[in-house]
Amino acid sequence: MNPGRTIWRRWFCVLPLILSVFLVPREAPAQGKEIRIAAAADLKFAMGELAEQFEKQTGTKVNATYGSSGNFFSQMQNGAPFDLFFSADIDYPKRLEAAGLAEPGTLYEYAVGRIVIWTPPDAKVDVAKQAWKALLDASVKNIAIANPEHAPYGRAAVAALQKAGIYESVKNKLVYGENISQTAQFVQSGNAQAGIVALSLAVSPAMRGGKRWEISADMHPPLEQAAIVLKGGTNKEAARTFLEFVRSLAGRATLAKYGFEFPDKTKEAKK
Repeated sequence: MNPGRTIWRRWFCVLPLILSVFLVPREAPAQGKEIRIAAAADLKFAMGELAEQFEKQTGTKVNATYGSSGNFFSQMQNGAPFDLFFSADIDYPKRLEAAGLAEPGTLYEYAVGRIVIWTPPDAKVDVAKQAWKALLDASVKNIAIANPEHAPYGRAAVAALQKAGIYESVKNKLVYGENISQTAQFVQSGNAQAGIVALSLAVSPAMRGGKRWEISADMHPPLEQAAIVLKGGTNKEAARTFLEFVRSLAGRATLAKYGFEFPDKTKEAKK
């Protein structure tokens, strides 16, 4: 057999395999498959459900980090890598937009928060009956609230205590959580006997067994909560899509499940 022909035959067999490696189009890497969200701590359970629903519908993963809105605001001023910011205070997203750090026209007021006095199920006081007086009881040594310096729910708690006329009587009992989620943990763990926490946390499975009393919305400035798409984000289109999902009937139903109200309804109530 001619050795030259044998070599050529082998090349003709192997050549298509070699060409297939270089000429067959490769699948482009998926884009927008994950969005990073900085979320106010009161959204811990609601956001978890929203993320799960969105991932099932779109395949886009939602990576949420929870904390105080004021701390997130400071981080974003320094370029923190988030695609979306869900704040418990509409003022922070507005300031980011004014500073040119957010996508214009994406600001959306997604909910109005509520606060409650919450005690463990074995508490000596009955907050549902005693309301504000429960915080004055001798058995309540510590009252947990979020740090008012950077947590909107903390500022609402202080305002409500002042309007109720008991702030001066209880201010030495106050212990501060870094955010509203940590505040709730203080009461759950027994480090505080009562706390002023977000309704959205009080109705969660972990806290549903406790006792709570809802503080009237007119006792504090409204907890207007807003979201915005950040200019430094890497997945702006996916972030916009998630924001649209939150605005949908399914998104609003999930928020309502955790006690959130909506700006359109609260404004109608004031008329």
